[in-house]
Amino acid sequence: ISDCVYVYKNIGPLLIAGVLFSQEKSGGKLRPSQPQTKEVVQEYIAGAESITEDPATRDFVVMRARMMAAKLLGALCCCICDPSVNAASQEIKPAESLAQLLLFHLNSKSALQRFSVALVICEWASLQKENKIMADAVVSRLLGVLSEHLYYDEIAVPFTRMQNECKQLISSFTDASIDISSKVNCSVFTIDQANELVTTVFHEATSSQNLNPKVLQQLESKRQQVQMTVIETNLEWQTLQLRVHTFTACAVVNLEQLPEKINPVIKPLMEAVKKEENTLVQNYSALCIAKLLQQCIARSPCPNSKIIKNLCTSLCVDPHLTPLASCPAQPQSSHENSKGSNSERDGMHHTVTKHRGIITLYRHQKAAFAITSRRGPTPKSTKAQIGDLPASTSGNVTTELDEAQKPYIVQRRGAEFALSTIAKHFGDEMAVGLPHLWDTMVGSLKNSIDIDNFDRKLLLEKGDGPAQELVNSLQVFEITAASMDIRLHSLLIQHLPYLCMCLQHPSTAVRHMAARCVGVMSKIATVETIHIFLEKVLPWLGAIDDSTKQEGAIEALAIMEQLDVGIIPYIVLLVVPVLGRMSDQTDSVRFMATQCFATLIRLMPLEAGIPDPPNMSEDLIKIKAKERHFLEQLLDGKKLENYKIPVPIKAELRKYQQEGVNWLAFLNKYKLHGILCDDMGLGKTLQSICILAGDHYLRAQEYARTKVADSIPLPSLVVCPPTLTGHWVDEVGKFCSKEFLNPLHYTGPPTERARLQQHVKRHNLIVASYDVVRNDIDFFRNIKFNYCILDEGHIIKNGKTKLSKAIKQLAANYRIILSGTPIQNNVLELWSLFDFLMPGFLGTERQFAARYGKPILASRDARSSSREQEAGVLAMEALHRQVLPFLLRRMKEDVLQDLPPKIIQDYYCILSPLQVQLYEDFAKSRAKCDVDETVSAASLTEETEKPKLKATGHVFQALQYLRKLCNHPALVLTAHHPEHKRITEKLGAENSSLRDIQHAPKLSALKQLLLDCGLGNGGSPESGTETIVAQHRILIFCQLKSMLDIVEHDLLKPHLPSVTYLRLDGSIPAGQRHSIVSRFNNDPSIDVLLLTTHVGGLGLNLTGADTVVFVEHDWNPMKDLQAMDRAHRIGQKRVVNVYRLITRGTLEEKIMGLQKFKMNIANTVISQENTSLQSMGTDQLLDLFTLDKDGKTEKSDGATSVSGKTTMKSVLENLGELWDQEQYDSEYSLEKFMHSLK
Repeated sequence: ISDCVYVYKNIGPLLIAGVLFSQEKSGGKLRPSQPQTKEVVQEYIAGAESITEDPATRDFVVMRARMMAAKLLGALCCCICDPSVNAASQEIKPAESLAQLLLFHLNSKSALQRFSVALVICEWASLQKENKIMADAVVSRLLGVLSEHLYYDEIAVPFTRMQNECKQLISSFTDASIDISSKVNCSVFTIDQANELVTTVFHEATSSQNLNPKVLQQLESKRQQVQMTVIETNLEWQTLQLRVHTFTACAVVNLEQLPEKINPVIKPLMEAVKKEENTLVQNYSALCIAKLLQQCIARSPCPNSKIIKNLCTSLCVDPHLTPLASCPAQPQSSHENSKGSNSERDGMHHTVTKHRGIITLYRHQKAAFAITSRRGPTPKSTKAQIGDLPASTSGNVTTELDEAQKPYIVQRRGAEFALSTIAKHFGDEMAVGLPHLWDTMVGSLKNSIDIDNFDRKLLLEKGDGPAQELVNSLQVFEITAASMDIRLHSLLIQHLPYLCMCLQHPSTAVRHMAARCVGVMSKIATVETIHIFLEKVLPWLGAIDDSTKQEGAIEALAIMEQLDVGIIPYIVLLVVPVLGRMSDQTDSVRFMATQCFATLIRLMPLEAGIPDPPNMSEDLIKIKAKERHFLEQLLDGKKLENYKIPVPIKAELRKYQQEGVNWLAFLNKYKLHGILCDDMGLGKTLQSICILAGDHYLRAQEYARTKVADSIPLPSLVVCPPTLTGHWVDEVGKFCSKEFLNPLHYTGPPTERARLQQHVKRHNLIVASYDVVRNDIDFFRNIKFNYCILDEGHIIKNGKTKLSKAIKQLAANYRIILSGTPIQNNVLELWSLFDFLMPGFLGTERQFAARYGKPILASRDARSSSREQEAGVLAMEALHRQVLPFLLRRMKEDVLQDLPPKIIQDYYCILSPLQVQLYEDFAKSRAKCDVDETVSAASLTEETEKPKLKATGHVFQALQYLRKLCNHPALVLTAHHPEHKRITEKLGAENSSLRDIQHAPKLSALKQLLLDCGLGNGGSPESGTETIVAQHRILIFCQLKSMLDIVEHDLLKPHLPSVTYLRLDGSIPAGQRHSIVSRFNNDPSIDVLLLTTHVGGLGLNLTGADTVVFVEHDWNPMKDLQAMDRAHRIGQKRVVNVYRLITRGTLEEKIMGLQKFKMNIANTVISQENTSLQSMGTDQLLDLFTLDKDGKTEKSDGATSVSGKTTMKSVLENLGELWDQEQYDSEYSLEKFMHSLK
């Protein structure tokens, strides 16, 4: 134990077994002169693992071990001095012997021995209150130590180095012919003298000489080196000096032997509280300050008021915790300023001024910014301290803080420890024993706030001084009240009305501190605080004419939510008022309300099982019962009230459709917004039309009766892909009379749209496409809509696009998103959708990324720890719970018992000899080498997040080249291809051409499929009687218009002339697309509809077809799912067969194997990780560009990417979006790429 206390070096071993002399007999005699060594066992203070920690953590764990050893030694001393253990008849009493031993170490020049002995005395004195012998023996020496300033043995090495470097600097001056002997006249430098040498003496000497620049540079370099050594030596000495004096002062206090002049005892204790970075030492000093105050109560003059004042000042020194009334938004630190421009950060943060804004909201956003801006993994030291040490020590972690901010944090933390400890130590005597502390807590509060005649204007006129005094007082109240004895809580409760009035103070900083104090009160006096809050403060949320009251009330509620499960009995009383503010005109109130609601909603499922608090009033119980009905409906769709549609709908709703309308009506009643994400084909359009027509009718009725502004008839807006605008107008006319819903088809060129704008007032429903709304946003954002419905709303999943930004400018009472696949690639897409529905509900994008995105993505890393994986699962579950009430999802297999099955089959094709030749030529080309180099370089430089654009382009072009080659060689063998001339001449010699379908096995396979479906026989003269209507009707999907051209001109026209077909792609004007769909559905003589996945894959009803063929495939599986469900939906009476044409052994088969269809993504809302290209290793990526032998797929060795280092993230992130709008309109140009194929 003593070794543990006394050994200084934190990283040095303790010698448990040293060199032992052998006492074995050799030749019958002892030979003590021949030593025999025994293996040395090395043990380390706080364990061997501590030597790998950073210095701050190592100092913490070592100090913890020493303090524990001191406790044991203190207990041992008590035991030794116990008369029952040692007879009292001894000449020298045990206490005297122990005191002499301790005095020996107190006289040592080792700082460690001095403060370790002081620690042992502290613990001994704490356990044995009356030990006059020991106290008399050591107290005079302890007081002597407090007045000594020694250079301790522990700094011998840095002190010696400082001496040598100072002498070298003097020698350098001599070499430069500069005489400084008159200014430096000492053989041994003190730290102060060394510091003077490198500052004052150096500058005077160099400024008085006309030195050569090179010589001056050499001297300056040497000076900086010496100055760094002086600083390090001084820092180590000050730390040792402070700890020696601190623990010595603690020993004096514990012995209760205060001297007449008490300042030498008080000073080191206060210095430790202010400057000591080790939280254990700070806490120890805080406890001794509390004991010191107790001992000084009767002293005259009494230092207590001065000590308390000093501590309260230290508590308020950190502007990041105690806001300044004149500048409540804390200034940026240099650490933050290095992260980007002010304009970038200001755009992310809620702004706060002296009188406007919510500081809690500002800090939430700032914290999220800090987390998401941090690059790389959490430093090991931070992980260790936060995760493994007690919660109270997490403040010890300051490794990432700005150095200028660090002293304020240490000082504030020490004062917080001290005031909390003082409150606990004094117990119920605190208010009487320390009147100055009590007055600091509540004096300013009572003096500045008149609860009977609150005058905000008068407070505003007083300025920032009184406001800052009140802020500081509230800061002391917050820290001290949390630790006060339960018997004093009644005194605190008396001040609740004053705190509540402060919530409407004109100063932002005062409102913030009052909210924090109310939060503390809600923990220590929950029932009383919440009752006053519900009665006095909660109604302020509805004061739309007074944003100050709103901001104070919602900030207090946000902080009270820290009660967590403690707030559950009252949750139903809070939810509905908060809901009303989620659409508030004041940004700060709206964002804070949505965050509060997001927190409350996670606790809602627990409310039913919690009984009412015993002291709850009858009025609150009645209100609670009423509001609970709302909760039950929100959390359980089966309990929704049945909504009777007040207007005639020309359709009989299925049971699940009526339930969907009930859900939409519930959202309407409580002014909520949501996502109707029923499976594709379940009638989302019809359900939306029902609520639109019903609400427009009821709103008009209400306005005719009351003329209230809140019920003025407003138009609604439906935004959908251009292909669906005509479909929407047609569906509205089909199900509802124009008397109730009169749609305007807002489409056409700009001049036509300008004309239609004059007719908007004659219609109560506008149907427009996303692009049209984006282009005409200046017109649309000036209209207040009743409903804004986004059909296929996942289009706004990327919140940074111009389209998304434009859509979010639309103003509407109710916002609904319709999407069969709300999550297409990544769960993080949810943020943008909810940012449209309820801005702030999921926080800012950075908060969302910090709270959910970062832990979810970290848990997917192959190198993630079990703790990170657990955090990822918890984050997904939390997100699931939070968004679930605002999502309604039903699957076809669950609600449509009469829907025939959908059968998906892969139809494999073997490459033609021409395709094989081109594939192998690519493998030998310079282009393939460029791809190899690009991918390999990316794998070696994982730190570089974004490869150069040129390198990335190589991979994209190569992927596109091979993809086109799999479809048809003519797509790649253009005039720019180096082999074009040779191959065309060779084919000509063989009486063949590039357009022959024998060179494109997909066309041959498609022809066979059409023949198998009974199409095309009519074109053959040998066929029998021509069939007027074919048995099957087919949808043929391609990605590219050029591939549709080939299907049309190289297959259908020459080989199957009797097949009738229509075509729907990007070349068809949006206004004409619906007529093509209607014609196909209504004319059974049309056999085939040719479509691109982009244009025909969303929202259309194509139940006239029962067979779907994918000639090409989208690498986003949800897009293909949407496309095949054009046929597999309500109204389909036949089995739907889906055929996917895949070329075996090629890139296409490998991609289809990697990108599996994830049917449960939208079901679970939060999906598990997609088996996606993002998780591919380098070898797997390069394997995409090779042709498998014999047309068989060779499985890659998945073990090669375990480390995760070979993932080419930035190239592969966008593969799911490879064929986007731009590629449909104008495909990648491969002309330059062709030249690299040589």
